Amino acid sequence: MKLPASSFQLPSFSINCRGNLIDLSSPKIMGILNLTPDSFSDGGKFNDEKSALLQAEKMIKEGANFIDIGAQSTRPNAQFLSAKEEILRIGNVISLMKKEFPETLISLDTFYADVVKFGFDEGIDLVNDISGGDFDKNLLKTVAETKLPYILMHSNSSYQKMHEKIKYEDIILSLNFDFSKKINELQQLGIDDVILDPGFGFGKTIEDQYKMIDELEYIGFGKYPLLIGISRKSFIYKPLGKLPTEINEETQNLHRKILEKGAKILRVHDVAETRNLVGEL
Repeated sequence: MKLPASSFQLPSFSINCRGNLIDLSSPKIMGILNLTPDSFSDGGKFNDEKSALLQAEKMIKEGANFIDIGAQSTRPNAQFLSAKEEILRIGNVISLMKKEFPETLISLDTFYADVVKFGFDEGIDLVNDISGGDFDKNLLKTVAETKLPYILMHSNSSYQKMHEKIKYEDIILSLNFDFSKKINELQQLGIDDVILDPGFGFGKTIEDQYKMIDELEYIGFGKYPLLIGISRKSFIYKPLGKLPTEINEETQNLHRKILEKGAKILRVHDVAETRNLVGEL
């Protein structure tokens, strides 16, 4: 029996953000808003309320569907902040953004349960966690209580070791093995809206990261939407001898390939250029 052509299409996904069902059948763009003095490419530019809101407005006008707010840099050798310090750094930015841009979805980039609680009360729509719940034992339980979608990123098991390069026999098999264990844990807690992030820039060689792009369609078993963050990452700019801000053309070429392989969300610094690419596809 011949199956209809539609049987072979990539799955469509949606996430429930506080009762707002977001259709991921077409690619979405997540603009990065670093409220940090020490991020690797834009540290210190947006770490006060006025400049943060202006940058958020710029990215929204350029076509960002989500704004991802982070108070702690995760670059190598970055300053380590406590949950209390993250909350102080975020201040009123989330609530002000919700007031100014009520239609924009806000993602909170944190690995602390207390920061998730704070962000939820302020109005965030999803949680973006680089740690897979490994840096704070209360994080996943707290996410489950909020019922927010959860971005599960693959990284090493501790903050101190998250940038240590690991020799993988097969990066794709390792990713899927680790994801399968963590997804089972999330399901046990009742976290059903899961987005997978393979963790470009975190403990992986340049070769492995290009393999991740080449074989992206095999990550996540086809059952979960993929978020990809390669914007201004060193595996692109270092081999080229360029600065992080000088690789937009190379990044968009990789974005094109990533979208063709089924990624649903691109996490980026350069929203306008990415929106132009998405519009071409």
